[in-house]
Amino acid sequence: MPLIYMIRHGEAAAGWGSHADPGLSERGRAQADAVAHEINRRAPHTLSILSSPLLRCRETAAPLAQLWNSDPHIEPSVAEIPSPAGDTRERRVWLSSIAAGTWAAVPDLAAWRLSVVEALLKLQHDTVIFSHYIAINVAMGRAMSDERIVCFRPDNGSITVFESAGSRLVLIEKGREADTVVN
Repeated sequence: MPLIYMIRHGEAAAGWGSHADPGLSERGRAQADAVAHEINRRAPHTLSILSSPLLRCRETAAPLAQLWNSDPHIEPSVAEIPSPAGDTRERRVWLSSIAAGTWAAVPDLAAWRLSVVEALLKLQHDTVIFSHYIAINVAMGRAMSDERIVCFRPDNGSITVFESAGSRLVLIEKGREADTVVN
């Protein structure tokens, strides 16, 4: 059964409410380097690397890809939660308004949520995935049968490990948590 190392991107240079697709801050680049060395230490061999198409994830994946001399596969299914708000400031307000709730309160996101889970369950080999706060929460919620949108607060650069077991995700290791801003 494949192990899935889900990594939250490093700290972004700008918050979710102020920039549509920021790269990493200096601290975020240091987190990306640290997570690359941690995964390299843990993995018994080079694994497949998937990344959200967003810049902060691609930049977080880059040090590991360089260590392993491989190219990350860009996987839209592990991207950030789609927002109905076009303006970045409105996105922050929207996300804050739904974050304390459950998935039942946002039925228009059911297809996105399912696409995250399906992308994880279809993996055939151990894989490293660079993703986002809410997408990691989707995986955690599935593994823990928790319907809250935010049931876990993954820190930037944290590693959460799941196992894909047929139609189930099994939590193997919960990543580091922190009080964090969505970025």
